[in-house]
Amino acid sequence: MTDSTTAAERSAELADRLDRVRTRIRSAVHGRAAPTLIVVTKYFPASDVELLAGLGVTDVGENKDQEAAAKAEATAGLPLNWHFIGQLQTNKAKSVARYAAAVHSVDRDSLVRALARAMAGEQQRRDAAGQPARDALECFLQVDLRTPEAAGAADGTPSAAGRGGAQPGEIPLLAEAVAGAPGLRLAGLMAVAPLGADPGEAFAMLKELSGQLRRSHPEADAISAGMSGDLEAALSHGATHLRVGSDILGQRPPVR
Repeated sequence: MTDSTTAAERSAELADRLDRVRTRIRSAVHGRAAPTLIVVTKYFPASDVELLAGLGVTDVGENKDQEAAAKAEATAGLPLNWHFIGQLQTNKAKSVARYAAAVHSVDRDSLVRALARAMAGEQQRRDAAGQPARDALECFLQVDLRTPEAAGAADGTPSAAGRGGAQPGEIPLLAEAVAGAPGLRLAGLMAVAPLGADPGEAFAMLKELSGQLRRSHPEADAISAGMSGDLEAALSHGATHLRVGSDILGQRPPVR
């Protein structure tokens, strides 16, 4: 919302954009169950989150802890589920455990351990404050769908690639780590279609990996995939969670 835009005008703009995205989703699911629509609000103010909640949005996403924590606190009275969707440093796990319902970027064992410790500490904090216990933290395992060559990695490891996301072969052990960690719940898989790749092919691979995961973890049936430009492709391959930002909120404001 610009300085010259009123809250009513911004709400009307968001309602129109949201309706267009929901229409796209309805057309793509062909009568199947509707996915969870996560509106990605990064760089937009908490006032937009409040307007979105008034339009029926229940799930919002952020990719930076500092921004997410501030917005979650500012909108604490609203019925919202916060999804952390960016790369997460282990030293931010304690903060994320205070507000996030789900983390969509679990890609290494050290992060699983940090989140489990953070959840234990958060439950202790709530108990000491006389607050109700929080639900388990939903964990999506982020998969890097790029080939090792495209990722620039000689050995195919995330560290060598310099980007988040576990290699497909690492998913079974990572899933076991999450499933065995108190306070965490294995939700399923998340991925971003590689730049320049056919999103349909990428999401077909993700669907296949999801099927393999469900053989050992039947409850981990969620697939977080699809953004503004490729949500139809994601839905055609079983996406249960969409992460949509610009098509709902518009062009991102300049970062100051």
